[in-house]
Amino acid sequence: MLYRNLGSTGEKVSAIGIGGWHIGLNGVSEELAIRIIRTAVDRGINFMDNCWDYNEGTSEIRMGKALRDGYRDRVFLMTKIDGRSKQEAARQIDESLRRLQVDMIDLVQYHEVIRYEDPHRIFDAEGAHVALEEARQAGKIRYIGFTGHKDPKIHLHMLQVAADYGFVFDAVQMPLNVMDAHYRSFEKEVLPELVRQKTGVLGMKSMANGILLQSKTVTPIECLHYALNLPVSVVITGIDSMAILDQACEAVRTFQPMSGDEVRSLLSKTAEAAAHGNFEPFKTSSLFDGTAGHPEWLGEEPQRLQELMPK
Repeated sequence: MLYRNLGSTGEKVSAIGIGGWHIGLNGVSEELAIRIIRTAVDRGINFMDNCWDYNEGTSEIRMGKALRDGYRDRVFLMTKIDGRSKQEAARQIDESLRRLQVDMIDLVQYHEVIRYEDPHRIFDAEGAHVALEEARQAGKIRYIGFTGHKDPKIHLHMLQVAADYGFVFDAVQMPLNVMDAHYRSFEKEVLPELVRQKTGVLGMKSMANGILLQSKTVTPIECLHYALNLPVSVVITGIDSMAILDQACEAVRTFQPMSGDEVRSLLSKTAEAAAHGNFEPFKTSSLFDGTAGHPEWLGEEPQRLQELMPK
């Protein structure tokens, strides 16, 4: 296994991470999910991704069961919350702790920062960031990050709002793949800033749940190698079978830093298919936006803003 630094945290994390969404799918049995996680850990994968809302909590519950019997001590555990208010964020953190059967989560991230108002809600005096800082002081979490998949400019906005409040994130998660480079690119717009800030970079959607592969322009191994070649700490990939786990491990085993010519060749193959975001629907539609369908997950707007509204 290949290990990298998680930004400036001092943590060493595996270059491949286990995506939490897939392990809670209906087509994946609990027994298989536990086997995937434990086999991955035994093979050296130590980064575990999850989210409070994945599969109505099933993903966290299964991961919690998999991390029993000494496995928890061998992983860097991450989950995400949707809450934007202090109250809702605190509730979701505590629920994640119960489901995961742990006293502490290594990294908690604000999930789906996909609206320009999200940063302001999170850093409001009544916002989620108050809850996460209190949770960190209480020893419930260690590091704080955020995720999003919609637009690199929203990521940059989140970083700026955080800076305005004197806060620097430990990690940031975003789509990084062979098509992102051509359309509304997180690689071109956000990645250089995170590298400059020495923030841990978590790449996701290297194959976009297989959607990129439908373009018939790249193979799974090429997708993983491209993402691994970027200055990222972890490439988080969805794994729903032992064969896909083998594929992820093979990608790491065979990875070598790519030359400029190799990168250009791969990008040239995807340029036409990627030009309009047709194979990145998480950018161009609401199909990947869980919070769009469940606004109640975000919690109440700040009371002071509600009071501004006409009666």
